[in-house]
Amino acid sequence: MRQQDLDIGSYVHVVKRGTRGLPIVRDESDRFRFLLMITHFNDCFSSLNWYRDLQDDGLQNSLTRPQHWPTQDWLVDIVAFSLVENHFHLLLKERVHGGIARFMQRIGTGMAKRFNERYKEFGSLFQGGYRGKIIQDDDYFRYVSVYIQVKNAFDVHPKGYHWASNNFDEAYDWACRFPYTSLGDYSGTFERPTIHKEFLASLYTSDEYRKFAQDVILGRTLSDTNIETN
Repeated sequence: MRQQDLDIGSYVHVVKRGTRGLPIVRDESDRFRFLLMITHFNDCFSSLNWYRDLQDDGLQNSLTRPQHWPTQDWLVDIVAFSLVENHFHLLLKERVHGGIARFMQRIGTGMAKRFNERYKEFGSLFQGGYRGKIIQDDDYFRYVSVYIQVKNAFDVHPKGYHWASNNFDEAYDWACRFPYTSLGDYSGTFERPTIHKEFLASLYTSDEYRKFAQDVILGRTLSDTNIETN
């Protein structure tokens, strides 16, 4: 996707996958580093030694911004995200021209550098550049938010997707506590600076969204929306 394809205010569903389907994260340290990156790389400001700055301020285990950094000037709004073993999804809004492209370049470079250094690997971590689909209508926006936040969490539920979909309420509560999607930010489980909740929260209350998600997962709400993830 070329940055000139996007107008400010555009919403985009982004997917980035590991090369040959291989893992892009291996443990909790990798997963939390992803959270740090999507939180701190979403900024027009860029520190050359961002992680060292966090360490110097004792902030490497939280999502708190160092006080000596300038006020955050976001490149994008992160509406939703999910991270699984071999790929991640983001629902983004373009805030500045080229913001999504810059943000995704930082994420891709940062994750690959960290992964290769930590595991003594070489070569590409990801399958080329990111794939993005511009969201043209409200139906796609609503459905893709469930796909990202709920279905992806159900996919990694300890008892599997089939069990989770057949035991929706219990699985949904678990998904709200699962830190590697943004669902918990909307349910009130988390209050992370990473997520821009205003637009999606304006469409549904927490209970309404839960009911909509259940209808989508169980196939009660039908749509010809094609969620592209390949």
